[in-house]
Amino acid sequence: MALKDKLNDDLKVAMKARDQVRLDTLRAILSELKNLSIAQKGEGGTGDLAEADELAVLSRARKQREESITAFRNGAREDLAKNEEAQLAIILEYLPKQLSLDEVKAIVQGVIAELGATSKKDMGKVMGKLMPHLKGRFPGDQVKPVVESLLP
Repeated sequence: MALKDKLNDDLKVAMKARDQVRLDTLRAILSELKNLSIAQKGEGGTGDLAEADELAVLSRARKQREESITAFRNGAREDLAKNEEAQLAIILEYLPKQLSLDEVKAIVQGVIAELGATSKKDMGKVMGKLMPHLKGRFPGDQVKPVVESLLP
């Protein structure tokens, strides 16, 4: 089942259950997906979203919620932080299983060996080959430090 279809089905269930947090979260994600689809149509595309596009929307939503939680906690707004945490938990249900740091290190070592990377000069090649494997499964901003630590 396509992500959009699953989201729409879950939206109907949330409406019937009167689950406002889930309802708001799913509506926001569906809105982002629709906006992206419209943007792609305007650029001469078909408007059909690839799985990578859907993952990018979910990853962006996850990152926004994580940043909001930090900001609300810094501003002593625990009530708003709890709401964002609830939304984050819902978003994580739709993202693929997140990789652990050890799993990512193993993947990075495999890519380094495959490419024969020997120094930090090869960082671009490694990152280019690596990111498609990790997209949506590990925060992109945390990949570079892992690669740097494993390259001689």
